[in-house]
Amino acid sequence: MQNLQMHFTAREGVVKAVEDVSFSVAPGQIMGLVGESGSGKSMTAYSIMGLIDAPGKIVAGKILLKDQDLRALSPEAMRRIRGNRIAMIFQDPMMTLNPVLRIDTQMMEAVLAHQDVGKATARAMARDALVRVGIASPDERLLAYPHQFSGGMRQRVAIAIALLNKPDLIICDEPTTALDVTIQGQILYEMQKLCRESGTALIWITHDLSVIAGLADAVCVMYAGKIVESGSVQEVLEQPQHPYTHGLIASSPSRNLPGLPLRQIPGMTPSLLNLPSGCAFRTRCERATAVCENTPPLSIDGARTLRCFHPISAATEVTHD
Repeated sequence: MQNLQMHFTAREGVVKAVEDVSFSVAPGQIMGLVGESGSGKSMTAYSIMGLIDAPGKIVAGKILLKDQDLRALSPEAMRRIRGNRIAMIFQDPMMTLNPVLRIDTQMMEAVLAHQDVGKATARAMARDALVRVGIASPDERLLAYPHQFSGGMRQRVAIAIALLNKPDLIICDEPTTALDVTIQGQILYEMQKLCRESGTALIWITHDLSVIAGLADAVCVMYAGKIVESGSVQEVLEQPQHPYTHGLIASSPSRNLPGLPLRQIPGMTPSLLNLPSGCAFRTRCERATAVCENTPPLSIDGARTLRCFHPISAATEVTHD
């Protein structure tokens, strides 16, 4: 993705939901996209999938899938790619599953829509996909309806559907948020294993840094529609340079001493209709000075990128102070 901009036009003005976002994900790589609600994570995902409807519009940038610009495709060509070469797993599995159709019907339709195979082959592929995500008694489960599954099982089915056509890229929009910790851990392990085995690239959207720490290879931190810091998971989480990344990590419960109030980033995410001039984070930042009223340039150091006039030194540690 190169310099993506996605805006909504409203009566009050233009909402810059995604502004100058660039990143790349290699085959078999897992990239985390993190930030507070309203930071632009999901809108970035919907832009990749071609699911932006009016009044939203991609106004600039390229979305490249193996050198093919998805923005240049017709709606029909994009439909052939969506669910086939790129797939998305939503936070609510019922956004994927039709409540009135059996699981086998839905999974076979996903295969037959993109591959020239018979129903018997499609059914066998559906069964194999259920096995891959750890669902026991797959033949019995194929005959069930979504309401007969628990939340964790429904999410596994949604993941199985995303995997059916062996896509080049899967986007996961917080798919484990509503699940208990045990089921979440199982699904994270399975997704990581499947990506390694199949070579599928994965973008995992979340606000939970602990998930990213154990799952992803790289991470992009978004704030107010922009990526403010990116790099390898180890670099960014162990030595955050942007004050916003530092604040996210410091506010994690595991970083706070027992019995003391949780640390938090002061203030609220600004309205995308009325962003402050320059750095959007400056009104909440302890390190902000007058220079932050200007737009910080993007600094690139190998695979590490940063947008900040006053980065935290690499020697600075995230402490409980």
